[in-house]
Amino acid sequence: MAVAEIRLVLADVDGTLVTHDKVLTDRTVAAVARLGEAGILFAITSGRPPRGMAMLTGPLDLTTPIAGFNGGVVVDKDLAVIEQRVIPDHLVRPIADLLASHDLSVWLYRGADWYVHDRKGPHVDRETSTVQFEPTVLDSYQGLETDVAKLVGVSDDHDAVAAASAAAHDRFGDDVSASCSQPYYVDVTHPDANKGHVAKYLAARYTIPTEHIATIGDMPNDVLMFAHSGLSIAMGNASPDVQRAARRVTTSNDAEGFADAVDRFILRLA
Repeated sequence: MAVAEIRLVLADVDGTLVTHDKVLTDRTVAAVARLGEAGILFAITSGRPPRGMAMLTGPLDLTTPIAGFNGGVVVDKDLAVIEQRVIPDHLVRPIADLLASHDLSVWLYRGADWYVHDRKGPHVDRETSTVQFEPTVLDSYQGLETDVAKLVGVSDDHDAVAAASAAAHDRFGDDVSASCSQPYYVDVTHPDANKGHVAKYLAARYTIPTEHIATIGDMPNDVLMFAHSGLSIAMGNASPDVQRAARRVTTSNDAEGFADAVDRFILRLA
């Protein structure tokens, strides 16, 4: 595809737009500004809650909708909900039980709130630092089965996370989407809450054929948006499988991979 045909760039956040330490570098900010100067729209999507991406809107001067929870909730730059897709009420408890049966800690996201059972559980500190707000600690999620945007299973046993993801997909795959946004997270959302749907949503909103969209990401859940774009770019820190699913591979997120991709594959400045 000719570079001039790219009219929108859709990027993942963690592992892509920010470094391992969750830093938005000056070069990344400048690369997004250059896209705007070239008349190319820029949008972000993430497994994060929309509130956990609010700190990016100012530095990146975002004007496009922000797709949190892998597309489960789409908001404007002021975090007002444009549309949302939630897990069916009757499946919330069975899915939480399945994740727990694999010895995963279970997080629940509902509206603007994030709930955990243990404030000292795995990766809670890291997530708090990333999204920049505290979770609510509850012994039970009973009574919270409605309007659940995302359930997350968390563990440093990556094999257990992968097994839980596969089990959730096998058991509930007709009604939900289950995928790993990080090796230690499995995200369970509405079936249309995936990054492929985000790419299609933006294509329809801006009347841009998907072949004129570039996507960039690092995890298996990003492959779904790769399939709905004309130019797919995998990060250098992505797994071999994710890299094989993309048309191009850039450097890692700790080596300015996003900015390199913008310059090399989209704007052709390098």
